[in-house]
Amino acid sequence: MQTIEVAGGNLFRIAAEALNDATQWIRIAQLNGLSDPWLAGSATLRVPDLNPAAGGGVAAQ
Repeated sequence: MQTIEVAGGNLFRIAAEALNDATQWIRIAQLNGLSDPWLAGSATLRVPDLNPAAGGGVAAQ
């Protein structure tokens, strides 16, 4: 797991850059207690390790 500093933006871009798959944005959201992929202001986010088998962009019910 890594920690990154961001200033605005969205989790789609972060997932695409850090995990090579924008659909894995939900993993970042869940790890950080977020429900909205759009970020406002500065934040420190935890990013999970790369997992090619994860994805889909939909939270488990």
